[in-house]
Parts: sequence; C-alpha cells; structure tokens
Amino acid sequence: MPAATRTSVFRPVVLSTALALIIGGGVGWYSSSAAAQPPQQAMSPAPQLVVGLPDFTRLVDEVGPAVVSVEAEIGSKPQVAQQRGQSPQIPDEDQIPEFFRRFFGPGGMPGQPGQQQERPRGVSQGTGFIISSDGYVLTNHHVVDGADTVRIRLADRREFTAKVVGSDEQSDVALLKIAATGLPTLRIGDSKTLKSGQWVVAIGSPFGLDHSVTAGIVSAVGRANPYADQRYVPFIQTDVAINRGNSGGPLLDTRGQVVGINSQIFSNSGGYQGVSFAIPIDVAMNAVQQLKATGKVTRGQLGVQIQAISRDNAKALGLADARGALVARVEPGSSAQKAGIQQMDVISRVNGEPINDSSDLPPIIGAMTPGTKVTLEFIRDGKPRTVTAVLNQLDERAATASMGDKGDNDTSPGPAAAAQANALGIVGENLDGAQRRQLGLQAGEGVLIARVEGMSAREAGLRPGDVILAVGRKDVGSADALNAQLRGAKAGQTVMLLARRGGSTQYVTVTPAQH
Repeated sequence: MPAATRTSVFRPVVLSTALALIIGGGVGWYSSSAAAQPPQQAMSPAPQLVVGLPDFTRLVDEVGPAVVSVEAEIGSKPQVAQQRGQSPQIPDEDQIPEFFRRFFGPGGMPGQPGQQQERPRGVSQGTGFIISSDGYVLTNHHVVDGADTVRIRLADRREFTAKVVGSDEQSDVALLKIAATGLPTLRIGDSKTLKSGQWVVAIGSPFGLDHSVTAGIVSAVGRANPYADQRYVPFIQTDVAINRGNSGGPLLDTRGQVVGINSQIFSNSGGYQGVSFAIPIDVAMNAVQQLKATGKVTRGQLGVQIQAISRDNAKALGLADARGALVARVEPGSSAQKAGIQQMDVISRVNGEPINDSSDLPPIIGAMTPGTKVTLEFIRDGKPRTVTAVLNQLDERAATASMGDKGDNDTSPGPAAAAQANALGIVGENLDGAQRRQLGLQAGEGVLIARVEGMSAREAGLRPGDVILAVGRKDVGSADALNAQLRGAKAGQTVMLLARRGGSTQYVTVTPAQH
C-alpha cells in the first residue's frame, strides 16, 4: 500500500483515540449528555449497497479449463483487406487522440483497409473458449483472419490444429472446430440482462501470458463503435483490464456464464486505458448458429441511411426531444421505400422497441433474418405514423455497386449560380456525369457547393466540395433547383439541407441570420 494511502487509513484511528482520551479525562466543556447524542447523520447511516469484496477463485477454477489460447500462423503472401461500402475511416491520431483498437499478439495490427500488405510469416496470438464438448471454439474474426494455420492450446497443454468453420467480419466472430471430445465447456449467459455496475471477469492470454484473470464492472451497454464498420454490434463497455492477446476471450458474469467476447480497447497508445469493449454473447451466438448451418452470416436490411438527432435537428423538426433515428436517405427499391419511409422521417420504434439513439436501430434490424416483417413507428411533420416493412437481405457490396451513376447524359457542368440567388449564400455548381459517378450519385442527383458566402451556412459546417442532395424532402439536381428551394428562406427560419461529404450523408440545419 502506498504511503499516502496508509496515512489516510490510519488518521481516523488516531483521531478517534484522541477523542476517547478527551472524553475519558472528563474535560469540563465536553459533557456526557453531548456524547450520548451523536449527530443526525450518524443516527441514520446510508444502507450498505455492496457487501464485502468479491473472490473470483471458485469461478476461475470452474471455468478456466474451457478457456484456450489461439495461435494463428500467417503466411508471407500479400493480404489485401477489402474496404466495404459505408465504412467510416479510422482517423489519424492527430485528428482524434483516442480510438478503438483491436488487439493482437506479437503479430501486431494490420494496415488500413484496401492497402496491399506484405505480412511476414509469424503468429498472432489470441484467446478463445470452448462452447461444446465435441470441440467447437469461439474467438474473434480478426484473430484468425488471413491465417494459413490455426492452433488451439488447451488448459491441460494439449494442442490441436483447428478448422475455421466460418468467420464474420461484421460481428468479429469466428467459429473454430478441433478434433476432440469430452471437453470442458462454458455456460452461455444472457447479455441482454447486463446492467451498468455489475461485476464481470475476463480470462485470456495478454501478451501470450495464458489464463490471466482480470475483473471489473460493466461501464455501459449498447455502445456504438464510430471508428469501425460494426454498426450491428451493441458493444458492452467495461473497465476490465484487456490487452493484446485477450482478443476472443470470454467476458463472464459472477455465475461463470459467458456474457461477451472481448474484442476491442479504446486507446491512444495501444495499451489498456480503462475502456474495453466486448461483443454481446447474444450477438455472437446468433452468428454461431448461422456459421454452423451455412458458413456465413446474413442480416436483415431496411435500406435507410440514418443519423443522430441534434438539438437543432429536433427544433427544426418540431420534436419534443432528440430521441430516434433521423432518416437521411432511403435507398431505391429498399424495403423502407416500399413501406413508404421518406427522408426526414424520424424512426422511433421497431416492433414496439424504442429507438433512443440512431445507433440503436442497426443492431435491431441486423439481428433479424431477411424476409422478416417489422412494424416501424416514426414521426413525419410532427405526427406519429406506423407502417409495416419486409426486410431485405443485407448485401453491402451490391449496395455499394448500385450507387454508381447509370444513364446520365449530362456531360458538362453548368456555371456557378450567383451567391445572392439564395438566402443562405451557398453558391452551387452543376455536376456532370463523371463527377456523379466519382461521388457515387445517381443521374440528376446533387449540387456541388462551389463557395459558401453566407455566415450561417459556414457556421453550420458547410464547405466547398460538399454536395447538397435535398432541401428538406425536396431533391435538388442543379444549381437553379437549389436556389429555387432556398429563395424563400427567411431570416431566423431554420432550413434542413441533406449534404454529402465523402461517404457520409446527413442533414445539416442552417438558420439564416437576422439583419
């Protein structure tokens, strides 16, 4: 114990002893009647909410044998990570000091998506756990991704070469199989019942140190990951110490049941900084069932691009609060379009389950199988509405390809419109067919911002190079159309512009300044 801690512990004891000597010495100004009447705070102490300190030895003894070490041997052939559509870019460290990192053993971390990587032969180390006595093992996708050979070492030091039954990048789950029977297994828990403040335990192989045990509490549930394309995973956040090599290990409740798979940390150094993330076991087991049956995972798709609702958005839409998912775009031919969902609708419930934040929607929809009927409650023009939609199958590669421009005969950009042509001071410029193809736009879709001369538009974050797709629900495809929609905007009246920057599309609220 550090000296400062020892001092703070023993100081009250010395003080209490001194008071006892004063009372016992019969000092005249301190009467016995006063001593018999303690302060009101001492008469009604706060109830004890945590009794004793937890001892995890019995838990570790029982579940430890089912935790395994995973070694993925990677060959020397180049590995190209495929970048999927709508995948957010991981920012540089000078842009954001902390971001999610997946963690490996000595093999290190892979490069950025889409880069050609010469990966020298080596071994990336992770953790896994046995879910059936006949040899099925769960770990992370990123532990075994691209591996030539995967080896499993049990707690009793036996080693096996594992077969990768299937692996899902989106949920970061991989299912392995080893040729063994009579193996110890872990009991699967219910991650939906987890609450902030509950004790959890992790067992893994950080830095190759097998069967290391760490403990902490659940910090939050349902966390979104803004820096990795895993929008269908509502992460469990904990303060359990997790480091490289813990990937794929179990997160356990105090009954020894698996409630999550340790997957990521939030760090600017690559090491543990008090924020760790686990994949809920409910999400993982959904993937396991599909991997066993078909070797791949399919998900439901609604076909909307959504965004969080800011305070300005809520005010412009006439909402009582900022709960829900604001629809920024409806994909052509999607189940959402067929159901009648439109831009600027705010989805508030799915099958009666509330959508408090936009990040709540993808995991709910993604957990359902294609063809599932869902009831969507949403708000349009301040009025609640309800529709039924039949989910499509998520196919991100097809979705990315379908965004290309087809049949656009507009081959020459038009002149930039005059700034005074609209109240926001946004100078628009027509896009030609090649520009639209490069930006992933359809024929006749979008207006390029050439200049931003209005102060309110600048303050809202708009800048040259952005593309305006719509004013409110009205699509715009030319500078003249943009000016026509904005010409009636009045000072102090909020306007919602659907803007695209890079691969991101969202509504931006602009309020013309009053002069």
